[in-house]
Amino acid sequence: MNLTSTQKLDNSVVELEIAVGADELAAATDKVYKRKSKGISVPGFRKGKAPRQIIEKMYGEGVFLEDAVNELYPSAYADAVDESGIEPVDRANIEILSLEKATGFTFKATVTVKPEMSVSDYKGIKAEKNISKVMDEDVDGEIDRMRERNARIVTVSGRAAEDGDTTIIDFEGFVDNVAFEGGLGEDFELVLGSGSFIDTFEEQIAGHNTGEEFDVNVTFPEEYHAENLKGKPALFKVKLKEIKGKELPELDDEFAKDVSELDTLEELRQDIRAKMQEVNDKRAQNDLENALIDEVITHLEGDIPECMFTNKVDDMVKEFEYRLSSQGMQLDLYLQYTGMDKEAFRKTFREQAERQVKIRLALEKIAELEKIEYTPEEIEAEYAKLAESYQMDVEKLKSFIPEQDVGADLKTTKAIDLVRDSAVVTEVELSDDTGEEAAGEEKPKRKPRAKKAAKIEDEA
Repeated sequence: MNLTSTQKLDNSVVELEIAVGADELAAATDKVYKRKSKGISVPGFRKGKAPRQIIEKMYGEGVFLEDAVNELYPSAYADAVDESGIEPVDRANIEILSLEKATGFTFKATVTVKPEMSVSDYKGIKAEKNISKVMDEDVDGEIDRMRERNARIVTVSGRAAEDGDTTIIDFEGFVDNVAFEGGLGEDFELVLGSGSFIDTFEEQIAGHNTGEEFDVNVTFPEEYHAENLKGKPALFKVKLKEIKGKELPELDDEFAKDVSELDTLEELRQDIRAKMQEVNDKRAQNDLENALIDEVITHLEGDIPECMFTNKVDDMVKEFEYRLSSQGMQLDLYLQYTGMDKEAFRKTFREQAERQVKIRLALEKIAELEKIEYTPEEIEAEYAKLAESYQMDVEKLKSFIPEQDVGADLKTTKAIDLVRDSAVVTEVELSDDTGEEAAGEEKPKRKPRAKKAAKIEDEA
């Protein structure tokens, strides 16, 4: 292989002209002939036994050349990329310029490469870090949820049914005094307040006692699935056969032993507080780093090729499709459910794809400016971490993920560390929190309670 010319075109496009010699072409052609001749029939010869000269005379001299070129150009292109020092970010467009058995062949590879970018003011960024302290009511809320999860369902007597109870009912529905299909149920288990039944059905059961028989009047919604019931008033004759309620466990040391490996309720409360605080702290740190990165990419300058955004969207769509398939659903079916076509679906990833591309370019540029490198020990530690994550042997993983890719990720991680460690961070302590987010639920935003400035020194 001989890289004969490298020419930079507009918008991060590079054109490479590459020559492959006659000897390489001849060797590849022989290889193709040996593989393909086994399936070629020529009159007067057994199948696969015809001499090459006879086959070429019958089918033309170029019968094996095209396949030979297809075998040679990928490695020739890869070698030319290494020699030129370019970083392709898209597939190359290949054009054969000349092809002769006696001289070899030349081809042109036109490819979009990583753009020249600049980034500034990435040190000393001013940012706020929201610190959410876990309050007593946060811990109380989590303990209440633990009690709910460990509650016993017991039959209730001596009181009427109320919201949250599980009721056992018989019912029969009538429209215009005529029983309708699907309106009959026996020993049906209905949780009051669950919204399982239409209109005010569940609310009308509340207040009744076990053994009572009563009427429930409802109106079917206009969008009801049964055409003959849409928008019509109905009467249900109901018998309340049983009421079941939740019996919460006593809040004492025995409760702590039952739900954890701890011995006392106070130890349980301390453990819950520590874990919730850890969640809050991690969230605060992630939010801080995201804010810093968002600020960094505002100082990123350069023309980013459209193909980088498109390719990132492709990757994100493939990842989403893989997650869907692992749940037993195909993308086409998902699109039918959501009412989107593929183009509209792809657009949902566009903003996130642009951000990720810009983040990567910014961090790579910072790593270059700061001359950030990695050690062999760091590479091995990263491979070990990845192997544990993928549950794969380290050596096998190395055959899938090149060291160059792992090293590039390490550099960007170090670049994030540099930005974070050089930032001027004001910690904002938040208050009036319900703690629901720490338990996986939505929570209202806290209001700033107090501020203190903290300069995080640059350790890079």
